[in-house]
Amino acid sequence: MVIDGKKIADSILTRLKENPIPQRFLAGILVGNDPATGSFIRQKELVAKELKVDFRIKKLEVSIEEGALIKTLNELGKDRDCGGIILQLPLPAHIDRAQVIATIPPGKDVDNLRGEGPLTAPAVGVVEEIFKATSYQLPGAVVAVVGMGFLVGRPIAEWLKGRAKEVITLDIGDDLAHIKDADIVILGVGKAGFVRAAQLKNDTLVVDFGYSRGNDGALRGDFDPQGTEQISYTPTPGGTGPILVAKLFENFYNLR
Repeated sequence: MVIDGKKIADSILTRLKENPIPQRFLAGILVGNDPATGSFIRQKELVAKELKVDFRIKKLEVSIEEGALIKTLNELGKDRDCGGIILQLPLPAHIDRAQVIATIPPGKDVDNLRGEGPLTAPAVGVVEEIFKATSYQLPGAVVAVVGMGFLVGRPIAEWLKGRAKEVITLDIGDDLAHIKDADIVILGVGKAGFVRAAQLKNDTLVVDFGYSRGNDGALRGDFDPQGTEQISYTPTPGGTGPILVAKLFENFYNLR
C-alpha cells in the first residue's frame, strides 16, 4: 500500500485554516544557493501562501561568517513581530551548527532544533500522523530507525523509547540484517534504494524520509519499492515531505 502523504498533509492544512491566521511573521533563513535546500524553502513558501501566513525569507551568501549569521538570528529573536524562525539546514561546513542553533529562542524554534521548546520535532509529528492514518500501532512493535541524522533519525529514535516494544538504531555501515525483525522501518539515510523490499518481512510499514537524485536526475527515497505488494510505504516524492512541511506550520500556529 502506498501511503498518500499529500492527502495527510492536506487534512492538517485544512485544520489550520479553521484557526485565525498568525499575526506575526515567520522567518526563513537560507544560507547559500544549494538547489535542494532552495527547493525545500520554496515548498514552505507555497504552503505559507496557501495559509496566508506572512513568510519572510532571508537569503544569505554561502560565505557568510558565523558571527554575522548569529547576529541575524539574534535580531529576529528580539523582533516582537517575528513569531517563528526556520533555519534551513544543512549549513556550510565553516559554520558551527550547534553554536548557531543555540541562538534561536526556544519560543521561536519552529523546528525544535534545540530540543528545548514546547513543540514536537516535525519529523516526529510526521510519524505520529502516519500511525493515525494507518492501522499500525506502536505498543508491541519492533521499530528500526535507519539513519541517525540530526533532523530525523535521532529525534524519532528518542521519541520511540518507551513507546515501542523495541527500537533498533542503525546507520550507514551497520549490518542491516536486523531490519528483517522490524514491524516498522523508518529511513533517513539519503541514499537512493538503500533498503529493498526483500530485506523486510511482509506487512512492514516503511516511513521513508530519505531523498537523493538517481542517475537519471529523478528524486528517490531510501526505499526501493519494487516488490512491495505486502508492504505499506511512503513514496518519494509525495510521502513524508508534504506532511513534514504541514507539521512545521502547525508548530508555527502553536507558537503564537
